[in-house]
Amino acid sequence: MLLVFSCTSLTFSQQTPATEQTESISIINATAHIGNGELVNNAVIVFEDGIITYVGTDQSKASGTTIEATGKHVYPGFIAPNSTLGLVEIDAVAATGDEDELGKMLPHVRSIIAYNTESKVVESMRPNGVLMGQITPQGGRISGTSSIVQFDAWNWEDAIIKEDDALHLNWPYGFRRSGNWYDPNRRYEQNKNYQPEVEDIYTYFKSAKVYTEENNRDLEKEAMQGVFNGTKRLFVHVNGEKEIRDVISFKEKMNLPNLTIVGAYHAYKVAEELKAADISVLVQRVHQVPNFEDDDYDLPYKLPKLLHDAGLLVALEGSGQMERMNSRNLPFYAGTAAAFGLDKELALQMITLNTAKILGVDDQIGSLEVGKDATLFISEGDALDMKGNKLTRAFIQGRDISLESHQTELYKRYSNKYKD
Repeated sequence: MLLVFSCTSLTFSQQTPATEQTESISIINATAHIGNGELVNNAVIVFEDGIITYVGTDQSKASGTTIEATGKHVYPGFIAPNSTLGLVEIDAVAATGDEDELGKMLPHVRSIIAYNTESKVVESMRPNGVLMGQITPQGGRISGTSSIVQFDAWNWEDAIIKEDDALHLNWPYGFRRSGNWYDPNRRYEQNKNYQPEVEDIYTYFKSAKVYTEENNRDLEKEAMQGVFNGTKRLFVHVNGEKEIRDVISFKEKMNLPNLTIVGAYHAYKVAEELKAADISVLVQRVHQVPNFEDDDYDLPYKLPKLLHDAGLLVALEGSGQMERMNSRNLPFYAGTAAAFGLDKELALQMITLNTAKILGVDDQIGSLEVGKDATLFISEGDALDMKGNKLTRAFIQGRDISLESHQTELYKRYSNKYKD
């Protein structure tokens, strides 16, 4: 019985992290999607010690192990921002959940120390090209700080790309839906506590801004200092038009250097003001129905294009119901945005370089450029399309990672059973 248990455990365990890159690797004759809007045919991509050293068409630059990729496509690894991947394993088992903490103002809560590199859910992202993510806490008014990781590591220290990159603030709702979620007669009601809740945020931020350690050390206020001096970004989760306008005013009054709104359902109504305030946008999941009766039926699908056309820096995120397991659909969110008017390479940019810019790590990841991490993959076809997204190889910081997961093992197991 013990032997059977051991074999089962080995079969369905997390894939062992790949070993460090020891020799130069060259991918030749591929179509390279750079991630910055450029496309290179018959490309040669070379990387050594986990860093890209050449991108172009000169075959003589190829060295070390050569991977022939004629007819295939190379992409930078996709990045899933505003994600709880690795913080919850099984929704129905409370003991596996670390996505939030008790309390209202929690700037000192750090999501990264709860991140589980052994998560089978995280592992299932890699076969679709989602190789990195911003691990983000939830709950409260201020949820805490996120960190950016790569998805092939022994522990959270190994996974880190950028530690404690941003603080997350959940802006109050101006209106709330009444009644049961499934009630067709639900109506929006004004939140009578909206203004006091906004004033609480101002009071808290003003108090943190004048904090010094001279008298008593305060870990909460200490964790806030980065949003004022620009070393930590502020992500404000907000959707309504009025609320977004209030966030713009908040940024100006508090003199906050780096602010991104997350969700942004009605951001297209105030796009000019957002641009003038230099606020970037993480657009909520595009695979959803409109929120209001008078919205265009395709508003969620075309929202990324509307905001891009207005001159905003836009990237895609996937929060919402079943967010963790649906994060593997990130490339298809971009594909949907492309199907509704956005240029395909621009759509790709919204899950690669634009995301990296918003997260403040575009000097390291987000595109296939010399000097950046060799975090990339080879796909048989268009990776933004479900039929074409078939990965043959993937690398994280130059390491040749496994594309196996619990799901791929089950696929092989049952495809063999029913192949006749």
